[in-house]
Amino acid sequence: MNRRIALQMLSAAASCALAGHAGQVWAQARKIKPGPTSVLLVIDVQNCFIAGGTLAVPHGEDVAPIINRIAPAFQNVVLTQDWHPAGHASFASSHPGSKPFETIQLAYGEQILWPDHCVQGTADAALDRDLNIPQAELIVRKGFHRDIDSYSAFKEADRSTATGLEGYLHERGIKRVFAAGLATDFCVAWTALDARAAGFETYVIEDACRAIDLHGSLAAAWEHMTQQGVQRIRSTDIAL
Repeated sequence: MNRRIALQMLSAAASCALAGHAGQVWAQARKIKPGPTSVLLVIDVQNCFIAGGTLAVPHGEDVAPIINRIAPAFQNVVLTQDWHPAGHASFASSHPGSKPFETIQLAYGEQILWPDHCVQGTADAALDRDLNIPQAELIVRKGFHRDIDSYSAFKEADRSTATGLEGYLHERGIKRVFAAGLATDFCVAWTALDARAAGFETYVIEDACRAIDLHGSLAAAWEHMTQQGVQRIRSTDIAL
């Protein structure tokens, strides 16, 4: 090999290396970097909603490792817990003759009936033990009003009873909400929609969620969230 060919090969290799480095820098620059005005909302990652729970979401247990991996990127983390009293109005067992997943009318409108789940103080209601976010500064418990169900971390299902989370986040100067957890088409979607309505820039981390998908509820939830300006991202879009 003569010197000229060798130099050409070295030059080509250097150009490829520089191009590869530039591509890596560009990819990193495109990632979302949460700052002090961002919060990670971890929605209902509880024993109830994972394998072996009373209302298990398919593959719900898969979200904890993903959430654990991205949580250190956030200065602010808030957890939520479904927290029902025994005999809650959303339980099919509270309505003689009714079965889980049927719908009835309550004072505030249509209500899906669920198996008894997330009963206060039970192991079923405890957070998934694989969830490891010691820096979380707040746990919001919802659904503890006996006659009102709750999906959103911001408002109960009557759409007027507030949890207090909106005020807390505004007081803390939060501008961006990142939602993850269970289930995509119910508690995560309702939370994301209420976050948008409250004026927060809102993201749902798709691979850090799992869905129930009851009668097409997942597709409907994504359509509604997209229409309202909720942004659909993956955990790899976050700068760690």
